[in-house]
Amino acid sequence: MNESAGGPGPRNLARLIALSDGIFAIAMTLLVLDIQVTGDLDDAGFRRMLHALLPNIGAYVLSFAILAGFWRDHRRILQLADRVEGLSLRFALAGLGAIALLPFPTTLLSEYASQSLAVALYAGTVLVIDLLQLAMLCTIRRERRASGAGARHAERDVVTGLVANVVVFGATVPIAFVSARAALWSWLVLIPIGVVLSRRARAHTRADAR
Repeated sequence: MNESAGGPGPRNLARLIALSDGIFAIAMTLLVLDIQVTGDLDDAGFRRMLHALLPNIGAYVLSFAILAGFWRDHRRILQLADRVEGLSLRFALAGLGAIALLPFPTTLLSEYASQSLAVALYAGTVLVIDLLQLAMLCTIRRERRASGAGARHAERDVVTGLVANVVVFGATVPIAFVSARAALWSWLVLIPIGVVLSRRARAHTRADAR
C-alpha cells in the first residue's frame, strides 16, 4: 500500500498530530497549577493573596499565549508535510519534549521574575522550541515532494513568525543578565509583530482562495 492511498506515512503523521495535541493540552493545563488560593482567609488576607498571585497569573497568560502560538505553528508545519520520518520526526519529538518542559521555567518566572537566571532560562527554553520547530520545518521542506503557492505562503508565514521569536527571545537571554525587567518588557515587541504577521497570513489565505 502506498502513502497516497493511506499507507504508513499518512498514518504516522496522524499519530504525530494526535500526540502533539495531547502534549500541548497537558502543558497548557499544567500552567494553571501555579495559581492557587489557600482557604480560611480573612478579607485582608484574601486581598493580599490575590495581589501575590498577580505574577503567577501573568506568567500563566504569557506561557499560554506562547504555547497557543507554538501549537498553531506546529499544526501548520505538519500540514505542509507529506510524511514525518527520520530527522524531521526527531526534531518534532525534541520540540514536543521542550514544550512539555515549559511549565517548569514558567513556575520559575512566576516566583522569581526579578532574578536574571529565571528570566534567561524562560527565554532560553522558548528559543530552543523555536529553533527546533524551524529545524523541523526546514527538514520537512527538503523531504516534501512538491508544493503549491498556498504551501509556500504558509511556509513563509511560519518561518517569519518563528524567526521573529528567535530574534526577540534570543536577544533577551543576555539582556536578562543585565536587567531582568528590561528583558521582560522586551517581549512586548512581539505583540505588534504578531498582529502584522496575522494580517499578512489572512491576506495570503484570501489570495490563495481566489
